[in-house]
Amino acid sequence: MIRLRIMFGHDGVGTMALACAIGLVAMVWAAPLWVWFLVPLGIGAQMLNEYSLHRFVFHLAPPRQQWRFDLLYRAHYGHHDFPTNHGLFFVPVWVALPILIGNFILVWAVTTLLGLPAALWIAVAVVPVGGIITFLTYEWFHMSAHLTLPKTALERHVTRLHNQHHFRDFSKWFHVSPGGEIIDRAMGTDIDREALKSQQRVEFIRTLGMRPDDPRLIAARERFAAKYELSEAEIARAAVS
Repeated sequence: MIRLRIMFGHDGVGTMALACAIGLVAMVWAAPLWVWFLVPLGIGAQMLNEYSLHRFVFHLAPPRQQWRFDLLYRAHYGHHDFPTNHGLFFVPVWVALPILIGNFILVWAVTTLLGLPAALWIAVAVVPVGGIITFLTYEWFHMSAHLTLPKTALERHVTRLHNQHHFRDFSKWFHVSPGGEIIDRAMGTDIDREALKSQQRVEFIRTLGMRPDDPRLIAARERFAAKYELSEAEIARAAVS
């Protein structure tokens, strides 16, 4: 119940869950039966999307302009800075919703141009059903990785790998969804057990390589302190850790 309350209390998760529910109801009501077999395509596509967004967007080099840095900080840098803050666990709605809409339009447009039957239903099966089910799975396991609560064996496995990303090397293990480590291994961003024995902790790991007292970080922490209930003590520790 604690995890459900934390997760579905977030506007981004709630919005995406609603979109998924609407897609499922619509498919049950009117979609051709064969379209259901395309849902796994959405699962695979979202796992690739998860990896690509995390690696190539959320881990962009820190922008010089403060307003751009603040956007990236809220999208992801802040989560590394304060990894146990519940409000920073989840993808913001202003990131998730445009991606959902863009992916839906893309799949619908491509299938329409190819002249495939039931193009609209294909897009529904791939994006708001298969894609969002995977997105919600990602959010669940990501949240669970950062909570000190009893975990299943699979949740413990995901936590072990994700902790390496947060506390060993932020340029490794970009997946979170179970099974996503296949993508990291294929892309060369995994850490094998032997390498882990000798690899040192990356400097300034909680701030993604930035000095903790960088003025951009200080300004972003102050801007978001009230919204995410960051105490003065937490902010002070972050500036020196």
